[in-house]
Amino acid sequence: MNYKMIGYVISRILWTEGILLLLPLLVSALYREPLTPFLLPMLALGLTGLVLCRKPKQTSLYARDGFAVVALAWVGMSLFGALPFVISGDIPNFIDAFFETVSGFTTTGATILTAVEPLGKGILFWRSFTHWVGGMGVLVFVMAVLPMTDGHGMHLLRAEMPGPSVGKLVSRMSDTAKILYGIYLAMTVIEIILLLLGGMPLFDSCIHSFGSAGTGGFSNRDLSVGAYDNVYFDIVIGVFMLLFGVNFNLYYFLLIRRFREVFRSEELRAYLLIVTGAVLAIALDIWHMYGSFAESLRYSFFQVASIITTTGYATADFNLWPSFSKGILVVIMFIGACAGSTGGGIKVARIVMLVKSSWNDMRKMLHPNAITTTRFEGKPMTDQNIRGVHVFLSVYLLVFTVSFLILSLEQFDLVTTFTALTACINNIGPGLEMVGPTGNFSQFSWTSKLLLSFDMLVGRLEIFPMLLLFAPSIWKRGRIIRRI
Repeated sequence: MNYKMIGYVISRILWTEGILLLLPLLVSALYREPLTPFLLPMLALGLTGLVLCRKPKQTSLYARDGFAVVALAWVGMSLFGALPFVISGDIPNFIDAFFETVSGFTTTGATILTAVEPLGKGILFWRSFTHWVGGMGVLVFVMAVLPMTDGHGMHLLRAEMPGPSVGKLVSRMSDTAKILYGIYLAMTVIEIILLLLGGMPLFDSCIHSFGSAGTGGFSNRDLSVGAYDNVYFDIVIGVFMLLFGVNFNLYYFLLIRRFREVFRSEELRAYLLIVTGAVLAIALDIWHMYGSFAESLRYSFFQVASIITTTGYATADFNLWPSFSKGILVVIMFIGACAGSTGGGIKVARIVMLVKSSWNDMRKMLHPNAITTTRFEGKPMTDQNIRGVHVFLSVYLLVFTVSFLILSLEQFDLVTTFTALTACINNIGPGLEMVGPTGNFSQFSWTSKLLLSFDMLVGRLEIFPMLLLFAPSIWKRGRIIRRI
């Protein structure tokens, strides 16, 4: 374990967070609000980073170092990121503020706030900006602007980026990070411009674009996007939620005109098929509630786009929808968006790989001597690929089950408990019943809020980085022979 290098990388991450606080500081100054809620955390981040900033002679980062850096960085960012809420007095309880910040950075969108419109502009901006920073990944952002591991940062990307497999787009890791964030920034700016053209105020456009880009869902309106009751906004935000739920590698292929690889993407086709099927099924089911198929299609499209991309915006209280529609929404909560996107959930890629491998196993039962090959995205699936999906799902179900049993001690109704956990571990935000689109998580105890915060981090970091923090072997001194 290279403790000094871990401290050095984390110091850079904390300094980066301090620099990012300049944006909400400027917003507060523009609206003549107190600056202390941001100045004090910036000072704390600067001093803490200064303590950890000594760069060691040995700068290599190995597998367990990478897992430790990613997990500790996200926890540290959330702890310091909660300070503006506490200092401003908008969320005076630190555990509540920590829950809100974790929800922001993990792009979950679950909230303990009963009303957001009374909050200051600077706090609202920071609350939503955490979505944008966490969407593509905190360490990916840092590597894009501050390359610092002498070219050995691939395992940091693998530990942080969602999906069963992560690779470089180009030879240098820092260049890959720059490409990803360049695409991410460009798409965010385009959405802001389109919302402005529709008449949405600049501040509101930034807030909702941050939420769409990071697939987070924090809004500056108590009724979320539904407060505008505007078809144009529904379409723009809905479409961009779906776009940000697509693997960003495909956008890079579009830029370099490798169109064939985009059109051949099995995950993209499955993603679009699931969205289309869910939208049509729900639209038909709720037709009688809205009077016309066009209206039911409008609300169905937005809610499906929001839930499958794990964004969490709402234009309707789907808690009042028929059981069939709510059932579909719960199913796509688990499926989630594409690997390599800003969305959460199990990921469409894993679902496709699981279905294909299961079908192949059933064929082998009928034809034991047959030699079969399962392919995904045009490549044969190795035993390691299939085992990785099975291990992920097994550990996912174990964490989910244990968390569900602990959360059940709250004595809330079953639907609330189940969907609250589902919404947090899949980084969605709203669930059903008490935590529906018009509800919140304020009634949970502080222990449950900490548990759900842990689950949000587990879901965002794809389980293993957070769990490995509790493995004694990761902290032992000694060298890991294999680099990732």
